[in-house]
Amino acid sequence: MTYLVALPVVMPLLGAAVTLLLLGRPHAQRWVSLTVLTATVAVSATLLVQSSLHGPLVVEVGGWVAPLGIVLVADQLAALMLVVSAAVTLCVLVYSIGQGMADGHEETPLSVYHPTYLVLTAGVCNAFLSGDLFNLYVGFEILLVASYVLLTLGSTENRIRAGTTYVVVSLLSSVIFLIAIGLVYASTGTLNLAQLVERLDTLPDDLRLVLQGMLLLAFGIKAAVFPLSAWLPDSYPTAPAPVTAVFAGLLTKVGVYAIIRTETLLFPGGRTATLLLVTAVLTMVVGILGAVAQSDIKRLLSFTLISHIGYMLFGVGLTSSLGLSAAIFYVVHHITIQTTLFLAAGLVERRGGSTALDRLGGLARLSPLLAVLFFVPALNLAGIPPFSGFLGKLGLIQAAVDDGGVLAWILVAGGLVTSLLTLYAIARVWNLAFWRTPHADMPADDDAAQAARTEGAVQPDRGGGGRTGAVLPGLMIAPTLALVVLGLALTAVAGPLFDLSTDAADDLLRRTPYVDAVFPGGAP
Repeated sequence: MTYLVALPVVMPLLGAAVTLLLLGRPHAQRWVSLTVLTATVAVSATLLVQSSLHGPLVVEVGGWVAPLGIVLVADQLAALMLVVSAAVTLCVLVYSIGQGMADGHEETPLSVYHPTYLVLTAGVCNAFLSGDLFNLYVGFEILLVASYVLLTLGSTENRIRAGTTYVVVSLLSSVIFLIAIGLVYASTGTLNLAQLVERLDTLPDDLRLVLQGMLLLAFGIKAAVFPLSAWLPDSYPTAPAPVTAVFAGLLTKVGVYAIIRTETLLFPGGRTATLLLVTAVLTMVVGILGAVAQSDIKRLLSFTLISHIGYMLFGVGLTSSLGLSAAIFYVVHHITIQTTLFLAAGLVERRGGSTALDRLGGLARLSPLLAVLFFVPALNLAGIPPFSGFLGKLGLIQAAVDDGGVLAWILVAGGLVTSLLTLYAIARVWNLAFWRTPHADMPADDDAAQAARTEGAVQPDRGGGGRTGAVLPGLMIAPTLALVVLGLALTAVAGPLFDLSTDAADDLLRRTPYVDAVFPGGAP
């Protein structure tokens, strides 16, 4: 089964090449992209099953033996991230196809979109599977280069300006990461993660702390951790709805994954635990205060995205098996729910002509299905029982109580305040956008429906997210509904998922399963 490990990276790259050859044939491009991502979901699920049954799976790229060659490692954490990311990217792709067909491809030029989207998917998968620091850097760069293109689709002034900020910040984090890689190699003579486990342990404590701090800084920027998160709310909301959704769901979580991987595998012992816990509570509280102050749904969701990154750092900073397993569970939950909410926000923009709360109203009456598609994941994000958001936070609180430290109790208080303010922010969106009387500028039912029947659209774009219409395209509704169901499924299978997260956390903390899989005879 080891030959499957490289497929989540290879298949999207090959698919990108094929879609480039099919320029000018959008129908063929769609089928290639859908086939590739469906196959990626299937392969990722197989890897998750096999890694759970038999331990980490390793492939040596090109037949070059580690540590000389590149290795890809699919342990339970990597495989779980692959499954969730592949499922999300597939749903977002279907959504984007539906939007492109309804809009006449004006918002999403398909000849550029499909190969770039598949390259982004390959970069995300490569980052999850990477068995050495430099290949992790390559994975980040692949997904970032693709994200530059996706973020500026349409070449509007707002998107170019936001893209410029995004590029500058991303380049800064990449430079810091590259410097850290150089320092690690100069100190140890290797970049292979399994080999670094032993070699880093022999370094002086001060040097290890410097290397750890450099990597944390680089990954903290990519994960949008406070105070390194100011770039995100201005960058994500300007992109087309499907691009914003996949960015919000996945890209910051790749940074979180890198923090989890390096903190547990390379730098055990919790020397930065206090820093992580302080950063976690500041990220939660400052992020949600920013959300409460917003009057636009996309910007509000962008700030909640920042805020809930704090919950993941919360679990990592506790350095316990329970805390780490709760953090992993919460990452899976948040990828699904945050993506769903941004897709629902795209539907709101399409039906209401805007995501500005002062220009919306009455959506619960005008489009009951849209109201459900927003309401269910919104409650999940706020952590209302019995949804997965509540269960993940409950696991984090239990881990903090078991820790018993002062900082742990402060984080419990911060997490509860953040949940209450998240509920307040979501309730405010519901009241203004879905409950009150419709705004005068919103498309009327009769006019919108007539235009939708004849032209597939209603009024000129007001918010940069596509045309408006009373009849929402089925190919946009279906993937959003699928992700809502997936979010509910996380609640239904919370027990087995927590067990899987606990097994992954235990393997991370023990480190030996990873090292033994890469070097069966012991690391050289």
